[in-house]
Amino acid sequence: MDHLHPNLHPLMQEPPARRIKELALSPVIGYPLAKKAMDRLEDLLVHPPTHRMPNLLLVGNTNNGKTVIAGRFLELHPAYSLPDEDFVRVPVVMVQAPPIPDEKRLYNGILDKLATPYKVNDKIDRKQHQVMQLLATVQARMLIIDEIHHVLAGNLTKQRGFLNVIKYLSNELQIPIVAIGTKDAFRAIHTDPQLANRFEPHLLPRWRDGEDYRRLLASFERKLPLRKSSYLESDELSLKILSMSEGAIGEISNLLRQAAIRAIHNGQECITTRLLEQIGWQAPSQRKAVINLMN
Repeated sequence: MDHLHPNLHPLMQEPPARRIKELALSPVIGYPLAKKAMDRLEDLLVHPPTHRMPNLLLVGNTNNGKTVIAGRFLELHPAYSLPDEDFVRVPVVMVQAPPIPDEKRLYNGILDKLATPYKVNDKIDRKQHQVMQLLATVQARMLIIDEIHHVLAGNLTKQRGFLNVIKYLSNELQIPIVAIGTKDAFRAIHTDPQLANRFEPHLLPRWRDGEDYRRLLASFERKLPLRKSSYLESDELSLKILSMSEGAIGEISNLLRQAAIRAIHNGQECITTRLLEQIGWQAPSQRKAVINLMN
């Protein structure tokens, strides 16, 4: 059946060391739900400024591809400058929410991301002014805040204060804000009813067996620099992968990456059920159980 399912990876004939390096460095993305999220981000990026900008809440379980999607979107819209300009345009700015809801730390994160010097002990209003001016100068068209569920690490007053900052930035800059987090992000955003109405939720669920899941595995296989076809979407392999990964795309990616490296090392050049059983993989729930026992 190889002629029906050829592996056309451009590096498949490269030496093992080169292909293993490629597997270690290249994240795999390109599946239906990711495309929907990317399309929605593109729509927001070109949305005309208005006093009530639409925002997005990208939600998924841990290791389910949220940050990878945002990172890929960032790569598609890098900073640039025009020949006759003496400043850099940064269409998309992505920062991580501080571990506790702290307005100053958020501003520091934005300034750090844009490589702008600042005084750590500056007052909040001065730092806010600096951030607003900077985002306007670089003509930012979208602000992405990852790990937004960190808001819940503070008391109710801190949570409301931090969410008010997000609302303020969206209103004043008239740019969309994309918040990314786990299911706790719903609770974080919904502590402010006005803010909740402005954030359209986009869910990245765990995978289940079906046509989309099988297409996902086929897309993964095309990105693996193996010299033989594995037929990951076959019944036996697809169900084995689903069980071992528990449906999280990050787990699927890591599992297949480790399996592909083993297949290159041992000269097998394809992934089989037996090989998957030999790599010493622990499912997410198993790892969590081990951690709980240690505590």
